[in-house]
Amino acid sequence: MNKKELTMLKDLLEKRQCFKLVCGAGNEDAEEVERLVTLYSKAGCMFFDLCAKPEIVDAAKRGLERAGIKENRYLCVSVGIDGDPHITKAVIAQTKCVKCGKCKSICPHDAIIELDKYKVKKERCLGCTQCANQCPKGAIEMVSQLMDYKDALPKLIAKGIDCIEFHAISEDERDVNEKWLQINEQFDGMLCISIDRSELGDRKLKERVKRMLSIREPYTTIIQADGIAMSGSNDEFGTTLQSVATAQLFQNANFPAYIMMSGGTNTKSTELAKMCGVRPHCLAVGSYARKIVKEYLVRDDFYTNEENMAKAVKIAKNLIDTSLENMRD
Repeated sequence: MNKKELTMLKDLLEKRQCFKLVCGAGNEDAEEVERLVTLYSKAGCMFFDLCAKPEIVDAAKRGLERAGIKENRYLCVSVGIDGDPHITKAVIAQTKCVKCGKCKSICPHDAIIELDKYKVKKERCLGCTQCANQCPKGAIEMVSQLMDYKDALPKLIAKGIDCIEFHAISEDERDVNEKWLQINEQFDGMLCISIDRSELGDRKLKERVKRMLSIREPYTTIIQADGIAMSGSNDEFGTTLQSVATAQLFQNANFPAYIMMSGGTNTKSTELAKMCGVRPHCLAVGSYARKIVKEYLVRDDFYTNEENMAKAVKIAKNLIDTSLENMRD
């Protein structure tokens, strides 16, 4: 990322007019990512969060090309750590599975397929844990998909990414520190710390972020204040409550960083934030943003049916415009 692009991204954040589409940290479905980026970039989205795979970055770039976008769009890849739900995949133990079909019916990402037995389509599994939580036989395990940062990051950086998001959701301080240093040593662009309150209390949470920011220049980092990961399918205040509370925690800490709300976010997120006096610089929406356009994404004529594309863009634009309206000064 060159200095001009970093300045432009910072300007977008400082104006509080930044909406990020979360395609899914575990979403390895290149076709879906290409379609999502095409649709949401047409709707005005400027920031996209992607699975940390070179082929997924390529898919996002194809989406921008299809939308006729040549500049002012930013690509971020998400990398995780052992224990982070965003990098887990469901695995079905065939010896325990009784083929009841509950996992297939409950999966919001169509990641469970039925062949001779029920199996997980790895590239579509986002690690939401709904299948594992509902399996009556405990036949589904969530397994972390770890990466070697020293090997993987250079390949991603070579693709021309604009941001790396580090999911620091872990109790292991040593592992967090080591991975954070590796990222900083290899990438000099915007970094994002994705963190929630699931593992640490408020004091330790702030101490961790303060320590991570201490090796960064002021305002070259985004703090992604997560609520409950992958819980925003419903457009309700309750699902976004934890995200607003976490953002408030970091806002009150006055760290030299931008604040982004995520995790359970929807059209109510910035409205609730405004009511609570919370002023994020960016809103990231994943599950809800994908859900509201799903019927159009899966169509065979997605790229050729102009009428349906216009309808889908209108839906996406309404989400973006509604969110940004509440963030304006």
